[in-house]
Amino acid sequence: MRTAFEIRNNRRQKMGERYLLGIDVGTSSLKVAVVCENGEVLNISSCSYVPVTPSLERVEMNSEDVWNAFLKCLRTLVDDENVSLEQVEGIGISCLCPGLIAMDKEGKTLAGPILYSDRRSVQEAQWMRDILGEKAIFEITANRVMAGAVSSTSMLWIKKNQPELYEKTWKFGHINTWMVYRLTGRFGIDYSNASYTGLFETVKGEGGDWSPFLCEKTGLDMDKLPTLYSSSSVVGALEAPEVIAAGVKRGIPVVMGGGDTACAALAAGVTKEGEVCESVGTTDVLTICVEEPRFDTRFLNRCHVVDGTWIYQGAMSHTGASYQWFQKQFCRELGIRENEKDALLLMNQEAKTAAPGCGGVVFLPYMMGERSPVWDPYARGVFFGMTLLTQRRDLNRAVLEGCGYGLRQLCEAAKEVTGRDFSSFVSIGGGAKSQVWAQIKADITGKDIRILDFNDMAPVGAALLAGVGAGFYLNCKEAAKKMKRKVYEEIHSDRSYAAVYQKGYEIYKGLYPRVRDLYEIYRA
Repeated sequence: MRTAFEIRNNRRQKMGERYLLGIDVGTSSLKVAVVCENGEVLNISSCSYVPVTPSLERVEMNSEDVWNAFLKCLRTLVDDENVSLEQVEGIGISCLCPGLIAMDKEGKTLAGPILYSDRRSVQEAQWMRDILGEKAIFEITANRVMAGAVSSTSMLWIKKNQPELYEKTWKFGHINTWMVYRLTGRFGIDYSNASYTGLFETVKGEGGDWSPFLCEKTGLDMDKLPTLYSSSSVVGALEAPEVIAAGVKRGIPVVMGGGDTACAALAAGVTKEGEVCESVGTTDVLTICVEEPRFDTRFLNRCHVVDGTWIYQGAMSHTGASYQWFQKQFCRELGIRENEKDALLLMNQEAKTAAPGCGGVVFLPYMMGERSPVWDPYARGVFFGMTLLTQRRDLNRAVLEGCGYGLRQLCEAAKEVTGRDFSSFVSIGGGAKSQVWAQIKADITGKDIRILDFNDMAPVGAALLAGVGAGFYLNCKEAAKKMKRKVYEEIHSDRSYAAVYQKGYEIYKGLYPRVRDLYEIYRA
């Protein structure tokens, strides 16, 4: 797998070239991509941080850690002789979603970001369902209500538990709301992020607005919600002194940007009806682009960053996180001996030595609740079928297979909803680099997987949106066509173990319905 730096073969910057800057705020790291207007990725810098978990139910980020990571990425790019930040002509933002931030009039963070995996607002989510009815909510927002999965539940939690903070809040927004404010001094939110608030008329697409009905019934003040923009709309001009000091020109356009998986889908070329990609990282998200949607409750549904389209998203919340957990708890010596990246590679090699089916062990990756397709904040992880003969390598592989079974479940749901099957899809994100995992998923789903030559697509998608806003491209579809991407490896489905995986899949599907009631006892 090549890096963006290797792809460009030590090119040197050319005077007169125009660059675009894409920022991606992820769960555990921030990335900044520099993309030439011809679609060539010049460099991607990255800086890690650690989410804040004050308790089992709370998952947050420190907004200043995010901003400092961004500035550190810029400093890295300043040191790259192949890139001149003075040639940047537009900035776009991609962000995890939802990540709720409460801000005062000056854009200062009062609370959050509160992340999608935060479960403190379980009672508020149930209250919303009780007073509004799930059907009524879905008919407006095209989404179900679950703690953390839509940010309105976190807004309600703040209003109930921190009323003074709620009153001080000038605007509630997502992470790109806050980033755009830091860059321009103006508030806003895009339609792809608004789709995951639980307050936006997602069914109307870009013709939608904040729902007066939902705001009135929940008691959330509509004037605390930011102005809506399309993802490629210019919100304001760059005014941030620290960014200008790094060499980026004052006054260049900053566009609103979008949710990370939507931006990644744009960069991967998923821009029209029926195109599919999988984003693999802390979470695993299957994304299907549609132009005439039939919304289904098994999926998260949102406006795409591409005008006139929506995307169905099968979002599994803790796939990559499950594998990292397994490494830290059961393969710690690998992390001590090697860095984390190499430790995960060694784990993959060990998983490859285990027999498909893992000796009958099946893993349910619902470590801290799950979104698609079960929508249960109380769900938890399960290893099923262990015996005295079970070895670590079996458990190791079972984690990877469990995520593969979850992906197959979502692929089958997508076929039911769209009425069409797909034989292959593009896989992007950090987890796509694992050839072992990709082969397991291909074999379980029966679908070929195309791995692109580099996988950090979200910041690239944000840069492409900046290009549309800056006038480099006519629209998002043209921008996606400009993107220089190649298939690095194609993983073909091997049906040799189809019977083994079919048995494992049947067990996987049957596990959750059988243990669901036990989760209620567990949390009591």
